[in-house]
Amino acid sequence: MARILFASDLHLSTARPATVDRFLRFIAEEAARADALYVLGDLFEYWIGDDELSAPDGDPLARQVADAFRALTRGGVALYFMQGNRDFLVGKAFIDACGASLLADPSVREVGGIATLLMHGDTLCTDDHEYMAWRTTTRSEAWQRELLAAPLALRRERAQALRAQSEASKKDKAAEIMDVNAEAVREAFERYGVTRMIHGHTHRPAHHLLTVAGRSCERWVLPDWYGRGGYLLVEDGAPRLVYF
Repeated sequence: MARILFASDLHLSTARPATVDRFLRFIAEEAARADALYVLGDLFEYWIGDDELSAPDGDPLARQVADAFRALTRGGVALYFMQGNRDFLVGKAFIDACGASLLADPSVREVGGIATLLMHGDTLCTDDHEYMAWRTTTRSEAWQRELLAAPLALRRERAQALRAQSEASKKDKAAEIMDVNAEAVREAFERYGVTRMIHGHTHRPAHHLLTVAGRSCERWVLPDWYGRGGYLLVEDGAPRLVYF
């Protein structure tokens, strides 16, 4: 049976070198022994354009990560990448540099013989109206075109300011608001006709069992890498959360 790994919310940044080191070990060790690796968003703390890879003032971490992924895919491991709320500007240049395939959010894939709904997870957090409005704005072509036209240095300043604003905003929100909405989860199961869902974003790793339209369903939430970190392993058709 295939050995498939799922990870999300790594939030890689030069400001967190221990996490970068953990990522490189993960790719060279656990991921190298897999048949496929799915990264379901928020690989980076933020991503301000694929020219990070080639510009003289680009972040060296971008190339380091792309090179690690390229070594993985050259070794025969299939790599799939889904944009998250931090790295929704990842584009073709980065995907090609990694040797990856870009997945739409959401996507249905067969995992261990079961049709599985893969999502970053932020679209399930419908109670957070402020975030959902921000998401709509930043996914617009006009907003992205304006941002990407600015020099990298200005984009980096803007991203850091947005991150600070976001962290300040979270302090005034109840934890429940930033978690998934139960009805949104049920609607997703019904819309795509699946019995398994895998997503990240909420930083609340867990295995949830529920019944939707008379069917037994399961929802796997991936760990973030701010603390202990980990991933979901599906081996011999059976999923389990693995922590570092």
